[in-house]
Amino acid sequence: MLKKVLITTAIDYTNDVIHIGHLYQKVLADCYARYYRDLIGKENVRFLTGTDEHGQNIERAAIEKGKTPKDFVDEISTLDKKEQVSLNISYDRFIRTTDDDHKKTAGEFFEKVYKAGFIYKAKYTGFYCEGCEEYKTEKGLVNGKCEYHPTKEIKKLSEENYFFKWSAFQDFLKEHFAKNPDFVIPRSKYNEMKSFLEQGINDIPISRPALKWGIPLPIDKTQVIYVWFDALINYYTYGKPIGFWDKDTKIIHFLGKDNARWHALLWPAMLKAAGRRVPDTIYVNSFLSLNGQKISKSLGNIIKASELTEKFGTDAVRYYLLKYGPLLEDADISLEKIKEVYNSELANNLGNLVSRVSKLAEGWGVNKNQSASWRINVKSKTENVKAEMQKYIEEYRSDLALQEAQIYLSKLNKYVQEKRPWEKGGKERMEIMEPIIADLIHLAGLLKPFMPETAEKIEKIFTVKVITASEPLFRKIRG
Repeated sequence: MLKKVLITTAIDYTNDVIHIGHLYQKVLADCYARYYRDLIGKENVRFLTGTDEHGQNIERAAIEKGKTPKDFVDEISTLDKKEQVSLNISYDRFIRTTDDDHKKTAGEFFEKVYKAGFIYKAKYTGFYCEGCEEYKTEKGLVNGKCEYHPTKEIKKLSEENYFFKWSAFQDFLKEHFAKNPDFVIPRSKYNEMKSFLEQGINDIPISRPALKWGIPLPIDKTQVIYVWFDALINYYTYGKPIGFWDKDTKIIHFLGKDNARWHALLWPAMLKAAGRRVPDTIYVNSFLSLNGQKISKSLGNIIKASELTEKFGTDAVRYYLLKYGPLLEDADISLEKIKEVYNSELANNLGNLVSRVSKLAEGWGVNKNQSASWRINVKSKTENVKAEMQKYIEEYRSDLALQEAQIYLSKLNKYVQEKRPWEKGGKERMEIMEPIIADLIHLAGLLKPFMPETAEKIEKIFTVKVITASEPLFRKIRG
């Protein structure tokens, strides 16, 4: 039986404010946090997101803005939080790698791995991408460039670092992948990580000299912890003290495909080296593009979530992302596409149905001996829908779960049209309307993880003492 769940997203690099590409992942994780809260209780679920605030790029960006690194990341972190608020992200903690507890934990984690014999000092000579602050091999470059930062020049580094014996965990990782075929989801990403593993992994530098903006090594104050080694530990910083890093906790990491190798291969090796358990599931989403072009800070092609929610509303943007986002493969977004889905699936289907039914039931109340909540207990025909939606959620297919809801909403709209309750009176009308209202209440409950504000509005419309005609949930956008 599922006892506890820890859900995390990748923490965002604070060289600039996050955009809709990053926030897709937050919406997906939020949907699951809300789902599990309903399933096993709010006290048994924790949801973590935050910001990654150390590294060379941050130091450089702060200097360019004429600010100290701390002032710079304070500003970006605050703006990132506002973007998450715009999409109603219900995190339990927004962690920052500049938080005191994280700096302490990262230092202790490093020292534990060092004392276990998995860290040594050596000279590194090779390639480095400043865009993702990542060491690169020549075979990992595409036309001599980082595939995720093609506009940036690859640097050639020669410096003395502390290395992590990543190669010592190759057999452990192979065995873990073999025993846990759902460790990385979806299957295509599992196969990619397994293929990378089979090519062989090399030891990796996990410190940087001559950098001031970072967490100093507990064994050598002239160097700081490499930004990726630092950032990955944030999950443990939060989960361990609150009792959400034990064997009774299901740990799910949500992240983008550019972060997959670090989370699926490096992070489990780090945890094993420190004598700690590894996560249960690494969910890897693909990229979201805008008008056919990859959304990227470095390309300057970004759109903020707050800009979209201002135009379409929070739940409409959540709905679009969860149904049409890059779950399995790259997906494209545009204002025209969102508008089309908004009008057809939300305004015309869901919104129109709620408006029609509430208007037809206007004035219908309950007697003094009844509670309005009885409607929630009316036998609903949505049990099959609930089972299907839950099945798809457990399979990490929010798109198919919402598709199932839309299919049933279409059936309800068709049923209303066929039965024509507006032509009936009194008891006959209510006999038609009662099961429809019950279904809408139950569907609202199923939609809560996806569209929490809309679900709450529907419940309020149909569980009051006396029903009144509602304002449109989604006003059709014209022009």
